Amino acid sequence: MMARMESRIVLSVLTLTLLAIVPVSSQEAPQTSWGAPDLQGVWDFRSITPLERPEDLADQEFLSEEEAANLEQAAVNRIEELANKEAERTEAGGNIGAYNDFWMDRGTNTDDTRRTSLIVDPSNGRLPDMTEAGQARRESAPSSFNDKIYESYTELSSFDRCIMGFNAGPPMTPGAYNNNMQLFQTPEYVAVVTEMVHTVRIIPVGDSAASSDGIRQWSGNSRGHWDGDTLVVETQYFNDHEVYANWRGSSRNMTVVERFTRVDDSTLSYEFTVNDVDTWTSPWTAQVSMKRNELPLFEYACHEGNYAMDAMLSGARSEEESSQGGQ
Repeated sequence: MMARMESRIVLSVLTLTLLAIVPVSSQEAPQTSWGAPDLQGVWDFRSITPLERPEDLADQEFLSEEEAANLEQAAVNRIEELANKEAERTEAGGNIGAYNDFWMDRGTNTDDTRRTSLIVDPSNGRLPDMTEAGQARRESAPSSFNDKIYESYTELSSFDRCIMGFNAGPPMTPGAYNNNMQLFQTPEYVAVVTEMVHTVRIIPVGDSAASSDGIRQWSGNSRGHWDGDTLVVETQYFNDHEVYANWRGSSRNMTVVERFTRVDDSTLSYEFTVNDVDTWTSPWTAQVSMKRNELPLFEYACHEGNYAMDAMLSGARSEEESSQGGQ
């Protein structure tokens, strides 16, 4: 009897010891009814941590607690300052105005780890050198952020035209607003819906069918599989108008590998690696800590592609009328 009691005590101690060394994420990360990690929900990826490490921080990978607190307070102060700022009139050839800062939502927090950049590879926290072709694509990308008079809507970017969102990805990166995505799961599929322009990706999971470049899409062709508790999504076959090409200069041959890992009930780790030899001299990887948001996705009523498009193209139409009248 005493031997059995001692054995039970030893077994109990071993069990408690094993539980103590199991990562918290393994204990707290919920599961679906079919036994997969549950990644579902609305996830907020706001962050004031920049994609690239500021040059003045050189090899400093992490902020101190004081530095992080100062940056976060500065973000709060900036929001308050802009909220109380008097309205500024637009000026031809000068200040063209922007959204009221009320609509901006960049966040006020640095990354959980207090890293100085979202990029973790290369180790300097910065994008690799661009190829000449990548630089040319970036410089010639359609955009309304200059003083050019546009002849046609085809000269404007996909986000000027409300087709895609500039932080919708893939890869998804923090932007000025609408930094939320909602993820849905079934045993065979995952759907990723971004708040920005409500872009939807339907991703087969475990589908052995090979992807084809016969049909190239705005958001590429995505396929997913499980690597332990991590959902890995590989996306390729982008078209020439993909939003990341407009914003970063990437090519249609870009491949993005995303990794979604449920850390705990309120945190989703999002890591992505971009490989595009036509644009960057080496692959690069970034990490974003997404936080659970109990609010639903809000409507994104993108009006630039509606009534504002007329205004953006009106300059060219006016010049055409003047030219025709002078003949």
